[in-house]
Amino acid sequence: MLSYRHSFHAGNFADVLKHTVSTSILNYMLKKDKPFCYLDTHSGCGAYSLDSNEALKTNEFLNGIGPLWGRTDLPDPVADYLEQVTEFNAQSELNFYPGSPSIALQMLRDQDRMFLFELHPNEFTNMRENFSGNRQIKMANSDGLKGLIANMPPKERRGFVLIDPSYEIKTEYQQVVDTLIKAHKRFATGTYALWYPVVDRQTISTMERELVQSGIKNIQLFELGLSKDSMEKGMTSTGMIVINPPWTLKADMEASLPFLANTLGMRGEGFYRIETLVEE
Repeated sequence: MLSYRHSFHAGNFADVLKHTVSTSILNYMLKKDKPFCYLDTHSGCGAYSLDSNEALKTNEFLNGIGPLWGRTDLPDPVADYLEQVTEFNAQSELNFYPGSPSIALQMLRDQDRMFLFELHPNEFTNMRENFSGNRQIKMANSDGLKGLIANMPPKERRGFVLIDPSYEIKTEYQQVVDTLIKAHKRFATGTYALWYPVVDRQTISTMERELVQSGIKNIQLFELGLSKDSMEKGMTSTGMIVINPPWTLKADMEASLPFLANTLGMRGEGFYRIETLVEE
């Protein structure tokens, strides 16, 4: 258990979707002077080398950040995301990829706070080394879903929560739904973004249905796929379910996802999905 290491998958198409959505949300939250709290339930180590043995073993970044690097014809939200990756690379070459905590840290102001949780001991050790000495960050080698509930509502009364499990255990799909419902009861005005892989479409449909039936309002869904759903093993597409999204997010994704599906899709089978699951 706890065998998942994101270094094998850093910069893949799932990261492109997750971080384009996250960057869009963070940009919106930064428009107000009031501080906010960023909480990441599954932080990983926060920084990845694309020259590492793990990254080169899978080469997943070649179907993700790779085709976007250096392009100047990107939709604005994708360009904003690429700016964060570019900032993380000191040189003009794409050598490193920022995890979600690094992107958030680059964007947050001095008055904002971060909570980072990571259960994997080695990943946590690396994360602590990467972010040590920064007083606006609190890190814990513990269950991030429990940490989320314990820290809601944040004192700022403004917050963005990213839930990004590995889904190594099948029960995590149900666990994240239950946790989202509990967190929303404690902090109903927060923005929550739940990432998921599409390995089994029926499982994702169950998640959607339970969230729709939960009574939570204002839920949007965004998916990006390299190819159509398949009965074969492996992730064919990926998605983000966002509760209390910024009013600008849907338009940002309408500008971004057709481009990403066309650019990253395999054999012309790339697709995207944009849905309002529950109205505001």
